[in-house]
Amino acid sequence: MAGGTWSATEKPVLPGLYMNFQAAAASAVQPGSRGTVAVLVKGNWGPERQFVEIGSEAAISRTFSNEAANGATAYDSLYLALLGGPKKLLAYRVADDKAAAASLSLKTGETDVLRLTASYTGSRGNSFRAAVQPNVANENALELRLYEGAKLLRTFVSETGSAATFVEAINSDAENIWVKAEALAPESILSQVSGVAFTGGASGNGELTNADYIAAQSALEGTDFDVLSLDFAADSALLQSFAAFVKRLRGEGRGVTLVVGGTEADDKAVNAPELASARSTALNHEGIINVGTGVKLGSASYSSAQTSAYVAGLIAGQRLNESTTYHAAPFEDVTRRWTRSEQETAVKNGVFLLFHDGRQVKTLRGINTLVTPAAGQNNAWKKIRSVRVMDAISSDLQRTAEDSYIGKVNNTEEGRLALIGAMKEYLALLAQSGVIEANGFDVLLDPAYYGDAPIIKPEADQVFLQWNVKLADVMEQLFGTFNVQ
Repeated sequence: MAGGTWSATEKPVLPGLYMNFQAAAASAVQPGSRGTVAVLVKGNWGPERQFVEIGSEAAISRTFSNEAANGATAYDSLYLALLGGPKKLLAYRVADDKAAAASLSLKTGETDVLRLTASYTGSRGNSFRAAVQPNVANENALELRLYEGAKLLRTFVSETGSAATFVEAINSDAENIWVKAEALAPESILSQVSGVAFTGGASGNGELTNADYIAAQSALEGTDFDVLSLDFAADSALLQSFAAFVKRLRGEGRGVTLVVGGTEADDKAVNAPELASARSTALNHEGIINVGTGVKLGSASYSSAQTSAYVAGLIAGQRLNESTTYHAAPFEDVTRRWTRSEQETAVKNGVFLLFHDGRQVKTLRGINTLVTPAAGQNNAWKKIRSVRVMDAISSDLQRTAEDSYIGKVNNTEEGRLALIGAMKEYLALLAQSGVIEANGFDVLLDPAYYGDAPIIKPEADQVFLQWNVKLADVMEQLFGTFNVQ
């Protein structure tokens, strides 16, 4: 926990209360959370190369299963993202060309008459078993029981026992999410069998390349999301590819954010601060966040790359007037406790940390990887909260203009005043909730283009506006002087 004394000439780096004696204050403001998280995952089951909305832990198991064999990351990554509390969570399963669905052919005698195929590719399908036996309620009918291990998943009944009627019973069952059926000999009656196993299922996780992840960028570009997280510690080439992708989207007006991290080995290394700092230095952008610490939850340990899903969920789920600084996290510990000097190094170098303060795990300072601001930027661009607010204002004002003004309102003095008035009303709402300073905003026609001597005269269909906004921030460093008499 940071704290201690301070001086006006040498202020501390870390957030905390700096005073001879310490005190604290908190302020609550109106809610207004927003944010969609997209997480790229690997799985042993579930839809491939498409986005699926996940709303609960049960939905993770139902959609992707909860096993971590064969390199699957879906359950852990999505569970961590849900812990962060996003408004909406989207999962995208990547898989290589070796992904295959398990299948089973049921017979009449020695002849294949009915093929069952798992609904999705993945090794989970190899745990399915099928049994064909007389129906308890009707001895002239047959039933096909589908098991996963010892668990009965579903029972399908055929009055005649033919392959065709089983296909109808299986494929028309809205509750059947496990298998599809195909008749090879429609009129043949199935032979009775007990516990025949599916085979051939492959998850497609073993030979994934950077190209498989880069291919997901096309799907991401066509999807509405706010924060993106990868499920593993990408190498520098893949990180730079996703960094370029995010920078391009942001340049096109989409305020998206990427959250990344490192390997478990890097997290625990003696030189972990240097390794984490090097990642941030290589990325150096307000739209990219680099997590430097792994966490522990129960008996499980998660790398900083895996923890990035939690951080993504946290960022997306927070209100605009909240901060990730000193946020209490649901973890029991971090995988490596950094010293104070190491924490200071991390903060200076754009590394997002979690730390254990002796009582609980908290996030340290809500910063992104921007270490060296570009032209036109200042230190506000280093703060996650400030960037989210700027992104939200840009997005909302753009949407308002597109929905109600562009192509709909005449470019007259009255029309321009109406546009300015609508934007001022929007900013006033943000001021009421403490997102921006109440007396620190204005919208006006850009003086460079209007007035007695404009440098450029606008075309008849052009409007040049100037927004002046003073962002509100949270208390991160408290400095006090305690006078003893």
